Amino acid sequence: MSKISQTAGPGRPKNLAKRAAILDAAQSLFLQHGYEGSSMDAIAQEAAVSKLTVYNHFTDKETLFCAAIEAKCETQLSQLFVSSTDSPPSNLRECLLGIGHSFQALVDSPESLAMHRLIISHALSNPALSHLFYEATALRIINKMEQLLSTINKAKQLEIVDTKQAAEHFFILLKGTRNLQLLVGYQADKQPINVHQQIENAVDLFIKAYQPS
Repeated sequence: MSKISQTAGPGRPKNLAKRAAILDAAQSLFLQHGYEGSSMDAIAQEAAVSKLTVYNHFTDKETLFCAAIEAKCETQLSQLFVSSTDSPPSNLRECLLGIGHSFQALVDSPESLAMHRLIISHALSNPALSHLFYEATALRIINKMEQLLSTINKAKQLEIVDTKQAAEHFFILLKGTRNLQLLVGYQADKQPINVHQQIENAVDLFIKAYQPS
């Protein structure tokens, strides 16, 4: 966890239930109305606590914003890697397909898209938040995938020289252009995309690229 999200005001130990309620309310309002459109008063009302309680847990609006984004990232990423990365999968293709489907569902979800748009809108005015967001999402996903690929490589299921680069290749193949289209609201005049088939194609291409020689 970052130092930002752990920051709290002075005084006695904080009520964890109230802290969780404040974070839930902040996540909801920030994603719906953005940073400027969400006041501490509104967040306190949504969380059913006093405004003073909000400030006791989070010293200011920026601290709460960063904590809310990080907490949302934690929640979303917990669904990606459900199995251990320390032991090789019994079925390599099924393992990668599972990660692929979870990743696609995560990045294409309305909440994830809203969060990305929100971070992008504050990229220039709050670069520290952009760093926090990247480290809490993309960097953590790549690091976790790198661990799994290192295990797979040691088990000689695939032959991977640079596991970090391979992890990046995997997720780039999965995202393609579809995520960008959703992010910017682009509607292509084409037949609906078969996402399931796209994921299978990406996984098969990845396995073929790193097949042991």
